[in-house]
Amino acid sequence: MDDSAWMKEAICEAKKALPADVPVGAVIVLGGAIVGRGHNMVEALNNPTRHAEVVAIEEASRAVGRANLTLATMFVTLEPCPMCAGAIVMARLGRLVFGASDPRQGAVRSLYTILSDARLCHQVAVEAGVLEDECRSLLQDFFRSLRRKER
Repeated sequence: MDDSAWMKEAICEAKKALPADVPVGAVIVLGGAIVGRGHNMVEALNNPTRHAEVVAIEEASRAVGRANLTLATMFVTLEPCPMCAGAIVMARLGRLVFGASDPRQGAVRSLYTILSDARLCHQVAVEAGVLEDECRSLLQDFFRSLRRKER
């Protein structure tokens, strides 16, 4: 499968967060198979650390029996925040592919460049903008609906 096909899997995962949470989804691929999946569960679990990326890393680490995911690629619908970028570095993921940029909290390219910071113990290859429009639309629809409910 190519990057777009794996990103479609992440988009399906993101939709599982609805309607309670911001629709962000992540899958981790190793050896041509998904070894970890996650979607935002912050509101559902009242836990600010339950971001899609962290959930997917935890599942992948359990599946492969180790914390080091150097040969794996994460596909996530939204540019990771600082917490998730840190988790990606600590898991030593080999590659990150994300859909939509996050100008407010993005820690990969938008606000910070954590994954390419040579001062850290590990750097991660990054591909941005895969199925960007589809990923962005999912988020925009969610926030548009939320604003309507608040009125």
